[in-house]
Amino acid sequence: MKIEWESKIPVTVDAPLELVAQCCQAAEGVTLPCAVHVLLTDDEEIHQINRDQRGVDRSTDVLSFPAVNYRPGQTAKDSEKRLRREWDPELGACMLGDIILSYPHAVAQAEEYGHSVRREMCYLLAHALFHLMGYDHMEEDEKKEMRKMEEKALGMAGVTRDDTGYAPSDEELCQLARLAMQKSYSPYSKYAVGAALLSADGRVFTGCNIENASFGLTNCAERTAVFKAVSEGVQEFSTIAIASNGAPPYPCGACRQVLNEFAPGIRLLVTWGEGQVAETTLPELLPHGFGPKDLP
Repeated sequence: MKIEWESKIPVTVDAPLELVAQCCQAAEGVTLPCAVHVLLTDDEEIHQINRDQRGVDRSTDVLSFPAVNYRPGQTAKDSEKRLRREWDPELGACMLGDIILSYPHAVAQAEEYGHSVRREMCYLLAHALFHLMGYDHMEEDEKKEMRKMEEKALGMAGVTRDDTGYAPSDEELCQLARLAMQKSYSPYSKYAVGAALLSADGRVFTGCNIENASFGLTNCAERTAVFKAVSEGVQEFSTIAIASNGAPPYPCGACRQVLNEFAPGIRLLVTWGEGQVAETTLPELLPHGFGPKDLP
């Protein structure tokens, strides 16, 4: 999912908001490229927007304005035709709508609830995104369903109250790899690849292939995901999903060796074409692999 950011306040948000957005889309099961516009602002401006657009004369934490008109009882996963009506050719994605986030409100609520600003920002974004995908919380059963989806997406992103992740299903992991593929920079090969790496604690790290005019400096999606995870202090992994827009994306020799460094027994899911999926393990792809255990 593409996020078009606009900020009216001088603040840097230290939160995995892009990953949260990807996890929300994966949890919903939407495969089309999607985009949202997010305005980061203060209480005064969100108060004015709330008054002008909704007739509510007070500030709030987050507002969402969907671009898609869903049928009653349906959400984004059931509404591909309606999503396609909001296709933006400049973005190359379906515009879901607008989100306005009050950073001062998020800071105050984080203090009130006793958790980090990081978690509060991630929750508010997830909450708003599910509104844009057709969820609501006016009725108790709707509220429970929306809350379940929020917690699922946040867990996949590793943003939970107790910092434990929600282990995504194989299909959800493959979907995250497909979404990561949409960010591929592959102007030379035209072979886009995305990867979603599941850590032992349930967190997911995504990556795409990044090519270079000096071909040898190209980096594969698998290594992008591994390096992101290791740079965040994570070194234990259970599964990696790899997606492509062409032939089955089995990892190259260099990626097999990098995976072997940290997870010699890792399970691999490869997905391509119209949802085709194959499963294997690293020992099957790299028999007699040489790793840290072999060094004195």
